[in-house]
Amino acid sequence: MPQVYNFAAGPAVLPAEVIKQVQQELTSYQKSGMSILEISHRSSLFTDLQAAAENDLRRLMQIPTDYDVLFLQGGATLQFTMTALNLAQKSGKIAFVDTGHWSQRAIQEAKLLPKVVPEIIASGKENHFTAIPKVPKITADYDYVHLTVNNTIEGTMYHQLPAALNNQTIVADMSSIILGYDYQVTDFDLIYAGAQKNIGPAGLTVVILKHALLSGIPTLPAMLSYPKQVKKHSALNTPPVFAIYTAGLVFKWLLKQGGVSAMQQQNEIKAQLLYDEIANSSLYRSPVAVADRSLTNIPFVTGSDQLDAEFVADAQAAGLMNLKGHRLVGGMRASLYNAMPLAGVKRLVEFMQQFEMNHGGSRK
Repeated sequence: MPQVYNFAAGPAVLPAEVIKQVQQELTSYQKSGMSILEISHRSSLFTDLQAAAENDLRRLMQIPTDYDVLFLQGGATLQFTMTALNLAQKSGKIAFVDTGHWSQRAIQEAKLLPKVVPEIIASGKENHFTAIPKVPKITADYDYVHLTVNNTIEGTMYHQLPAALNNQTIVADMSSIILGYDYQVTDFDLIYAGAQKNIGPAGLTVVILKHALLSGIPTLPAMLSYPKQVKKHSALNTPPVFAIYTAGLVFKWLLKQGGVSAMQQQNEIKAQLLYDEIANSSLYRSPVAVADRSLTNIPFVTGSDQLDAEFVADAQAAGLMNLKGHRLVGGMRASLYNAMPLAGVKRLVEFMQQFEMNHGGSRK
C-alpha cells in the first residue's frame, strides 16, 4: 500500500508524532495503570493535563491574561447559538459578514432566538463566495460583528481584518485556520474553533473570550453560559477528556515546530506549491480570487464533473485521500492543515501533473 496522505477538511490529519505518543500511552497514562480513556476528570491526572494544555495554547497564541480559555463540547455549531445567547443583550442586533455556508449556518441559528436580530452587512453572494466581500462603514449599534475567518468550503480567508471593524466587538469562527495563521488574539473579543481540523480529534471546541464580556451576560442554562463555564473551568459536566489530552499533545508539537508563525510560513509554502501547480496547468482551475485564497482549504476543478470524479478515484488509489470537493461546490478540495507534511503536497502535485498528461493536458 502506498504512503497515505489525508487531505480531509475534518476530521483531519493529525501529526504522526502525536498519533504515536497516543498509541504508546493509551493503555497506561503517566504510568498510572489506567488509560487516558478511563481516568477521572476530577483527578489530578486530568486537571494537570488540562492546565498544561491551556498554558501551551496561551503561549502559542499569546493570549493575554484578561482572556479566558474554555474547552467545551458541541462543536463550532453550538457556538452559533451560544455566542448569540450570551452576547446579544443590548440592542439584540448582530452584524454578520456572509462569506458562505458556515456564515449562513450561523445566521440561521441566530434567527431562531427570540429578541435576536441578525443583519447581513456584507455578502459574497454576487460573486458566488469566491472572494471576501468589502465591509462598509458600520453606523448601526450592533452587539457584535460575526466573522467566519476561513471558509472551509469556498476556500477563502481573511488575511487582514477589514478596517471598518475597528472599535467593533468581534466574534470569530476560526475553526479551520486557528494555529495555522498568526492572527492577534487582541484583535478579537471572542474566538471559537472546532478542534477537528487543526487542533485534535472531534469532540472538543476551544473558546477564547475577553473576560470583560462576562459582566453583561444574564442567567442562562449552565451548559450555555460562558460565565458558568468559566467559573467551573470548563468542567460543569464531564469534559471531553481524550480530546483535550490529544489537543495538549498537538500544542506541544506545535511549540516544538516553532509556534504559530513558523506554521504559517510552512502553510504558505505548501499552499503556494499547490496554487502554482494550478496556475501552470491547462487542466485545473481555482475559482477563488487570488487576494482572498485560503492557506488551508484549496478547492480546484477541471471543468468536467466526470473528470473530477475520475481524478478523485485515481487519487485515492494512489494514497491521496479525501480530495473530493464539498457537495455544494463540487470539484476537488485539498485541506493543508498544520499536520499535512510538505511531502504530501509534493506528492499531490506530482499526481496532478501525471493525471493531466494522461488526459492530454499541456503545461503553460
